Formats: sequence, C-alpha cells, structure tokens
Amino acid sequence: MVLEFFRSGSGEGDFDHIVTKSVAMLSDARHSFDLATLALLTDAGPESVAQDIRDTDQRINQTEQELRSELVVHVAVKGSADIGSVLGHTLLLKKIERVGDQAKNILELAEQGVSLSARAEVDELMAERQVLSALFTEAAELITTPDLTGETVDDYAKRVEAAMALYQDYIDSYLTTDRPGSDVVPLAIYYRFLRRIAANLLGVVRTSAQPLPYMDYLEDGSVDTED
Repeated sequence: MVLEFFRSGSGEGDFDHIVTKSVAMLSDARHSFDLATLALLTDAGPESVAQDIRDTDQRINQTEQELRSELVVHVAVKGSADIGSVLGHTLLLKKIERVGDQAKNILELAEQGVSLSARAEVDELMAERQVLSALFTEAAELITTPDLTGETVDDYAKRVEAAMALYQDYIDSYLTTDRPGSDVVPLAIYYRFLRRIAANLLGVVRTSAQPLPYMDYLEDGSVDTED
C-alpha cells in the first residue's frame, strides 16, 4: 500500500480515503496550473479563469483542513500507533496545498499585467508547461501505486530535478543578461514559480515512499520543498 513504511497495525484501510482525496487535490492543483499558465502564455487573459482558479484553490484548502482534522481525530482515538502515517499524510497534504498556492501565484502574475504570449520563446514556454503539467498526473499515479519502489521514485526524481535545474539555469542567466529588466524579470518570477511547483510535486512523491527521518531532504541534506 502507499505510505507502507508508516503503516503500523491498526488497519491498512484507515488512510485509503485520505489518499483518494489527496489525488483529487492534485487534480485540482493541475487544473489551476493549466488555467493559470494559459492566462499568462496565451491571449486568453486572466479574467476568463480567475474565479475558477480561486474557487479551486479554496476547495483545495478546505479539503486539506478537513483531512488534517481527520488525522488529528485518528490519533486521538487510536493513540500513537499510527503517528508515523499521520505525520506522513499531513506533510503530503501540505505539499499539495502549496502547489495550489503557487498556481494561484502564476494567475496573480498575469493579473498584474504580465503577458508572455508575444515573447519569442513562447513555444518553448508552452512545451515546458506541458512537461510540468504531465508530472502532476504522474505524481497522482505514483502515490496510489501499491508497493511503490525506490527505483520508480528515483526515475521520477531525476526527471523532476532536470526540470528544476533547467528553470534555475534560466533564472541565473537573467541575472547577467543585457536584456531590459521588463523582459527578464517576469520570466524569472515565472520560472521561480515553476521550480517551486516541481519541488513540491517531487516532495509529494517522496513523502509517499520514504521514511520520516529523510522526508523533505535531498541526498546532500538540502530540503526538496520550497514554499
């Protein structure tokens, strides 16, 4: 079962609905991301999607709060036997909630008057958007995969980390470019949001597979989740 390391002896089905609702939260977060990036990268404009994104973000937040309350009640009723699983699920829910917030940040960038639709690199931006959007779906599939293996997580991690490195390379390049700030600052902010989303998606998958002492950390000891 998912989060197998954390399961103790009180019943494997106790957290199944938490996982099911976590997948729904990820789907909502991807929906917000897809809409927000379209508002920024095309001529659609933020006004056509803003209410949908904010309603979706509110739904994600409400679901997280409800599930965290259920986890607290679970500990109160069943004691400390499942504390590892409760902590693991609590962290997973928080990471998904942060992804939803970051999608909303992209919307707010568009609402501030930024549009990247006429940029020379718009085709590249759209392709990168598709890659990251697909990683949402894959994360949802992985956290519901029985007997999720370290090899599978490592494969996902390599691809996410490659995307994060690409985003950071872009950000670093803008620090020394001769292009005017009005050109590169919006791009740097956008890539920063993409990097945060990717980091938290990776955190979601790792949380579903790794022991608590290593959760949120990379091999070099740095954290893998960004707020």
